Amino acid sequence: MSFPHLNNIAFSVEKQGPATITKATFPFRYGTYSEIRTSEYEFIFNLNGEIKFIRGLNVNWPHPAAQVKRTDGNDWVYYSVGDVSGDRGIISWMGEYYLPCLPYPSNAVWDVNYLTNPVIMDAFAAWSQLYADLYGAQKTGLHPRIKDLISRILQNHDGVLYERSQKLNTIIGERVTVLPPDTRHVDYEIIPIIIADGCLYHCDFCCVKSAQNFHKRSISEIIEQIQQVKAHYGRNIQNFNALFLGNHDALAAGDELICFTASEAFKSFYSGTARAVTPFLYLFGSVDSLLNSKNELFEKLSKLPYYTYINIGFESVDAPTLNFIQKPVDVPKVRAAFQKMLEINESYTNIEITGNFLVGEGLSSEHYQSLAKLLRDTSGPSNGRGAIYLSPLKDSPKRRELLPQFFEIKNQSKLPVYIYLIQRL
Repeated sequence: MSFPHLNNIAFSVEKQGPATITKATFPFRYGTYSEIRTSEYEFIFNLNGEIKFIRGLNVNWPHPAAQVKRTDGNDWVYYSVGDVSGDRGIISWMGEYYLPCLPYPSNAVWDVNYLTNPVIMDAFAAWSQLYADLYGAQKTGLHPRIKDLISRILQNHDGVLYERSQKLNTIIGERVTVLPPDTRHVDYEIIPIIIADGCLYHCDFCCVKSAQNFHKRSISEIIEQIQQVKAHYGRNIQNFNALFLGNHDALAAGDELICFTASEAFKSFYSGTARAVTPFLYLFGSVDSLLNSKNELFEKLSKLPYYTYINIGFESVDAPTLNFIQKPVDVPKVRAAFQKMLEINESYTNIEITGNFLVGEGLSSEHYQSLAKLLRDTSGPSNGRGAIYLSPLKDSPKRRELLPQFFEIKNQSKLPVYIYLIQRL
């Protein structure tokens, strides 16, 4: 519902967009959200009154489709459209029309320090000014829905938003330091439920590794976590269409814990409401956890009311490279897991296994040659499924110079190939 201007501020309260995120060249709002517009900026708020997006409307803004987004972890991420379009632009790197530029060290092939851009900084200043204007606005004579929206926004000042992000970490027991690359399909908007801590491996190259040994959480812990997460997200939980079972190797938790958690979460978060779309289920897995997973797991997953993505860290099919990165698996295991990925993707219509391999300085030519051959000689038809993600090593200098290597591998592959951006919740 839209309302007239108030001191040059226009309100649209709880607009209804499409139920799912749409891949488009221009920011396309989905779900139920509220919008406030000034002559210079567009501000988007979720159902709890939390600021989510800011987009400039003036001629100085970098691009009409660029925007900044606040995550549930309280990071501000700048969405760039890049400087190259077409088949060599961001859509070819990411599979998306936007490159999320992160405010913390990551592994992107193109670093953009938006915090030094005065135009972007002006947008944050405008958000602070809008908050002050709403705080001081006369509420008499306003429509009750505008009053309610302003009240919810004022309850969510910067201090509260920070505290809420910390509360979420407390509820789930840790911060999600990396999301599966396939969460790009939902713009990294997921509900996190942690079912296992630690990792089976402690690879030397990994910048998000946990020092903990792998262990599963108990059923009672998971039930309490689901209840608290639901209360934490409040009304806005209806805008989420994806569940992430964490953390770094949830696949190793086994079929009973995975399927129990997914079922309980669906009943808590999604049942009782008419759903136009199937929600997504995301989790990480390792070479060993994939090889150790029996057919029963995939049969059970296929019967759940989700479209499931499982992302596997293969890293390399070159023995010296596996030794160099201290990944405790051998080439035959990696190849067997890769083949199992292909077989699962051909066997199930609602389960998709994707895989990660490394790129970066310090890796041998044999690593790249063996990877290119693996992807070139793969037997299974892709049909757009089973994407391969190339993850730049975090400390590789001049990472954008890796793009020619990326395109060389991409052009030879029978499977879709994209860059893996390490983004946290």
